[in-house]
This record gives sequence, structure tokens and C-alpha cells, in this order.
Amino acid sequence: MMERTTYGVVILGVGFMFIGTSFQTQGNMQQLVIKSIQEEDPDFEGSGYISLAVIYAVFAAFNWLAPSCLSFLGPKLTMIVGGATYAIFVACFLWPQTWLLYLSSVLVGIGAALFWTGQGNYLTLMSDRGTIARNSGIFWALLQCSLLFGNIFVFYMFMGKDVIDAGTRLVVFAALTGVALLGLAILLALPKPGAGGSGRQDNMGGPLDALKKSFELFKTRDMILLSATFFYTGLSLSFFSGVYSTCVGSTLRFSDPTRLVGISGMCIGIGEISGGAIFVIFADKIVKKGRDPVVLIGFLTHLLAFFLIFLNLPTKSPLDHTFDPSFFPGGQPSEFVALLCSTMLGFGDACFNTQIYSILGSIYQDNSGPAFALYKFTQSLSAAACFFYSSVLELHWQLDILTAFCMVGTMTFCIVEWKVQVTAPSSQNGLKI
Repeated sequence: MMERTTYGVVILGVGFMFIGTSFQTQGNMQQLVIKSIQEEDPDFEGSGYISLAVIYAVFAAFNWLAPSCLSFLGPKLTMIVGGATYAIFVACFLWPQTWLLYLSSVLVGIGAALFWTGQGNYLTLMSDRGTIARNSGIFWALLQCSLLFGNIFVFYMFMGKDVIDAGTRLVVFAALTGVALLGLAILLALPKPGAGGSGRQDNMGGPLDALKKSFELFKTRDMILLSATFFYTGLSLSFFSGVYSTCVGSTLRFSDPTRLVGISGMCIGIGEISGGAIFVIFADKIVKKGRDPVVLIGFLTHLLAFFLIFLNLPTKSPLDHTFDPSFFPGGQPSEFVALLCSTMLGFGDACFNTQIYSILGSIYQDNSGPAFALYKFTQSLSAAACFFYSSVLELHWQLDILTAFCMVGTMTFCIVEWKVQVTAPSSQNGLKI
């Protein structure tokens, strides 16, 4: 029989998988959908890039208040309130209006801060130092199934369509709204955090105390170092979730670029799921050997992916449809390389994020709410920045930025992890490094 803590983590992952299926699928195709809406309605002036930038900018700002809300609502209700905003945002595409797009973007930015801060706190409370690596892998693998299922659905819905017409959009977004509501219903079944496991609760005090703890934690040396890693994961997230799919869909030398966008999303999901599953299988060895080898694997995987993307896709593809050649012989971009890079982006992202969950849940066990809020603050801040510059920078400049921050983020993570490995055995409570 499944132990109660594992049951809680699985329910958490399944609930987030359904909500993620709705939101991530919508995010991957948002720019393409908005272009189709504008072709039918010239008065619609919304921008997919700006909408996503607004989401992540508000997400970043509200993360400072999320621990205060968490201290008042508790992790379960915090996640449910935040998750409801995802359903509202997706449903807004059933009636596309410029003002509604940006208003719902602000709303889901606020909700996302609640959603993910509650998730990090709940996962930590359902884990201990010996199970946090395994539980992070379970959650991550289930969450990233959303990329696979959502993109399979979109692939079949968009098959053979050069233009995403209003009827198709109605069916797609009605289905995605229903999926988000199903995810909310699943989260209602979450057991009480800590039940049957650690039995711990974060002692954050009141809302004002939680805010003060966030500021104090943000100024510590180790959190400053980890923030560089968080910043890189935000750039990576926005690139593979919004920019890369647009680049693939805008490369007109592909035989069917719209179809390839859906397959690319599936491949990102396969990479994410594979990474999470591998880390579940080898969780015990990761605990013994350390998290740095996993992050180094992610580092090398992403660097190789960036180089292949540079060779394969036209540098103007983030900005507009283009027939420009690639650097491959004959100037013809390779669909196989495009999909391989999608898988590598997903796998590398899993390497970074599962180990971030693991290290935060391990060293900030009794202060996980503020710790995860700071993680999401930094990550969403960089994601917003990426979406802003993605609308003006060509692909090679974006890859240069990603490469630089990938190097810095890997180095700073390893510095903190090596310190943990040295000091953890002698730490009495395992909370300070």
C-alpha cells in the first residue's frame, strides 16, 4: 500500500499535471494563436510575448507577498486559489479581447506566485532529507507529462491547418479550461501536509513575519549564489516554453512548421519526464554522491542544444516567418535536429529544476515557504525579461545570453552544493549551511 506521504506527492503531481497541461499547452501556442486571431480581427492588438512578460513580471513581484498569504491560508488552499487563476486565464481565450488578455495576465501572475509557493512548501512538508530527491523527481515527472498530453491534443487538432480558425480555437480552449478545472478538483483530495511523514509545519509566524523572513533570507550568501541558478532557469523556461516553439513555427523551410510545433512540445515533455523518472530511480545515489553531477549533466546538455539550435534555425525566426537558410549543408534546417534539441532542452531543464527543489527542500526544511517564493521570484523575473527581449533580439543573441547565464548558474549552484556536502554531516539540525 502506498505510504501517505508518497500518496500526497503523487496527488500533488497529478493535480499540477492537469493544470499544467492546460496552461503550458496554451503558452506554447499562444503567439501562434494570437497571430491567427489578428488575421480575423484587426482590432485585436494583443501580443503573446507581452502577455507572457506581464505574467512573469507580476509573478515575480507578488512572490514577495506569497509567503504572507501562505502563512494565513496554508499550502493546500494557497495552491487551490492560485490554480483557479490558471483556469480563468485559459478560459479568456474563448472570448479574445485585448484588455481581457492583459487583465487575465496580471491575475494569473498573482495566482502563479500563490500556486508555486504553496507547492514548494507542501512538497517540503511531505518530505525529509532522505526522500526529498525522490519526491522532487516524482513530482517533476508527473508535472511534465502535461507537455506530452497537451501537445498530442494540439497536434491532432491543428493537423493539416495552415490557419488556426475560430472553431478550432473554441474546441481547444474549452477542452483546456475543463482540464484545468479537473486539476483543481484533484488538488482538493490532497492529504494534510506532513501527515504520516515528517509531521512538520513551517513556523513562519504571521503574514508580516513571513515577509520579513523572505527579505532576511534573500540577503544570505547562499541564497544570493543560488539566485544566479534560479535566474538561468527562468531564461531557459521562457526560451523553451515560448520562444523556441515560435522559432520552429516561423521557419518556413520546414515542410509543415505548424505541425512541427506540436511535436516539438511533445519532445520537450519527453525530455522533462525522462529526467524526472531517472532522478527517481537514482535518488539514493544522488543523495550519497551529491546534486552537482546532475546539474553538470544539465549544463552540458543545454550547451550542446544551444549550439545545434544556432546551426539549425534562422536567426530571425523569433521575430517573423522566414525562408532564411540554416548553417547546415544546402541551407536546409533539419527537423530531426529541431526535435532532438527540444528533447535536450527538456532534459536539461529537469536536471536543473529537480536539483533546485532538492537542495531547497533539504537545507531550508523549516523555512521552505520563503525559500521557494524567492526561487520563483528570481525565476519569473528572468522569464519576464526574456519574453521582453525576445520580441526584439534575433536568435543568436538570445542563445549567447542563455549560454552565459548557464555557465554562471551552474558554477554558483555547485559552490553551494559543495558547501552542503562538507558541512551537512556536522550540522545538528541540517538547516544551516
